[in-house]
Amino acid sequence: MTQIVMTLIFSVVMLVFMGFPAMKIVEWLAKRIEMSQERQNFLIIAITIFLSLMIGLFLQFY
Repeated sequence: MTQIVMTLIFSVVMLVFMGFPAMKIVEWLAKRIEMSQERQNFLIIAITIFLSLMIGLFLQFY
C-alpha cells in the first residue's frame, strides 16, 4: 500500500513537469494526423498523466 502511495506522490509532483513534453508530442502528432482541438486537448491531458505515472514508477523502483 505504501508503494502505491509513494508512486502517486511522485507522479503528482511530475504532473507539472510533464505538461511541456506532452504538448510537444501532441503537436508532433497533429502535424501528421488531422485532429480537432478537443482531441488535442484530451491527448495532452492523457499523455501528461501517462508520462507522470511512468516517471513516478521509475522514481519509486529505481
